[in-house]
Amino acid sequence: MPYCYDWPRPAVTADVCALARDPQEQWHVLLIRRGNEPFKGMLALPGGFLDVDSEDLQTTARRELKEETGLSAPDDMPLVGIYSRPGRDPRGHTVTGVWLALYRWPAPAPQAADDAAEAMWMPVRQVRPPLAFDHHEVLADALRLAERMHG
Repeated sequence: MPYCYDWPRPAVTADVCALARDPQEQWHVLLIRRGNEPFKGMLALPGGFLDVDSEDLQTTARRELKEETGLSAPDDMPLVGIYSRPGRDPRGHTVTGVWLALYRWPAPAPQAADDAAEAMWMPVRQVRPPLAFDHHEVLADALRLAERMHG
């Protein structure tokens, strides 16, 4: 029988910030339009909940990217960061690992599926807050990492 803790534990999720840079050196980000609450209809990064006892967090990120956009993750996906501020998810305290996926231009065409109503590449300069959850902050962090990696 598993041990039961007396105090609550957070949910665990993984997201992917997928970026591609066009010939004019402009970054594009892969976004989904959420098909479910919370934030139904808002743009977000692809991601979702860890399958407990069957996968690690990067595997979750790769699976969710494939399920929501049809895209396979690149072999090398560096960690952007861990996001855990209380209140970032209205469903309860959620800890999220975010990975950076860089694609060559032209970026592969996404196909929305699972709980994504739409999936699209959008020039970063056209992305306007708010994005769902804290994804605008995550996007800014991922762009800083991508610039450091690839100037």
